[in-house]
Amino acid sequence: MNIHEYQAKAVLKEFGLPVSKGVAIFKPEEAEAAAKELGGPVWVVKSQIHAGGRGKGTFKGAPAGAKGGVRVTKSLDEVKQFAGEMLGQTLVTIQTGEAGKQVNRLYIEEGAQIEAEFYLSMLVDRETGRVAYVVSTEGGMDIETVAHDTPEKIVTFSVDPATGVMPHHGRLVAKTLGLSGAQAKEAGDLTTKLYEAFTAKDMSMLEINPLVLTGDGHLKCLDAKISFDSNALYRHPDIVALRDETEEDAKEIEASKYDLAYIALDGTIGCMVNGAGLAMATLDIIKLYGEEPANFLDVGGGASEEKVTAAFKIITADPQVKGILVNIFGGIMKCDVIANGVIAAVKAVGLQVPLVVRLEGTNVEKGKEIIRNSGLNVIPADDLDDAAQKIVAAVKKG
Repeated sequence: MNIHEYQAKAVLKEFGLPVSKGVAIFKPEEAEAAAKELGGPVWVVKSQIHAGGRGKGTFKGAPAGAKGGVRVTKSLDEVKQFAGEMLGQTLVTIQTGEAGKQVNRLYIEEGAQIEAEFYLSMLVDRETGRVAYVVSTEGGMDIETVAHDTPEKIVTFSVDPATGVMPHHGRLVAKTLGLSGAQAKEAGDLTTKLYEAFTAKDMSMLEINPLVLTGDGHLKCLDAKISFDSNALYRHPDIVALRDETEEDAKEIEASKYDLAYIALDGTIGCMVNGAGLAMATLDIIKLYGEEPANFLDVGGGASEEKVTAAFKIITADPQVKGILVNIFGGIMKCDVIANGVIAAVKAVGLQVPLVVRLEGTNVEKGKEIIRNSGLNVIPADDLDDAAQKIVAAVKKG
């Protein structure tokens, strides 16, 4: 689960981390009061969307050369003007794709005098099973660009969970950023508090870009992006309350209600599969035969008929879907349950596109019999290769 920048900074502030003062607003008429509350003389008006690259982004319909989704001003009138120009508009960045995201919230923040910009992030390193830091002097840039052009400017290290963060970790961060004396001490304190926040809130990613050295010689988190481990949200009702469903795909929200692992993609073939590995193989073979998957959907090993019906409805609700492939290998999952779920869903929502069903495993013959006797226009398949070829051919024909 992702949250907005202003929410992320509020979380960091709970742990004593240095962030700028700011006020979130939802209507243009709230901008002036927010700016006056901060006092100025410099304000930053920031679009709040779940995507990076806001400063370089452009608003749909805006004239060429128009300012991006993050704007600095010394004028109270411009704060009001920017709020009116940004709220309710669609911001397109390198991470949103051409569709962009509508800006429904702004963060009016006090300005900062910046002497240097750094990059610092934390994530869970899957190879080591530890929390890892990524540190660079190249703040304010996309870390992917830095990694490609100047990888030597990135330092990474992980923290042993048996000991937790130690003083030498803070010293390494300070050394990487070229800090000494009081600033190095601040870097050590920041390193420790970030680790505490990361582990206490079950974060999966925390990115501060940039982490800045201010004119008065102090470190400050000028931006913050946080993602949380969705499997741990039951422990954090305060974090769940921060969820902004307008930033999420409606189909993914619906899938989460049924505990379905669903991710929307850009293709034309909807997929319903049990097991993450089989689902990935299904996506790959669809691409192999010349089409693109419309989603990743793992119904899980013990899905009920209700769950299968819900999954099918989610797939058919996607207007991009021109064909559907059901690929089930029954272990714990029984093929007859899948068959009944598919039939119930088709009867409930109708079937306007080709449907290929491949069943194998527990109760497979019973499942195939249910499909055959359903009277539905379903294309049976003998194996995954056969199923992929049939659905791709049906989509291209249609």
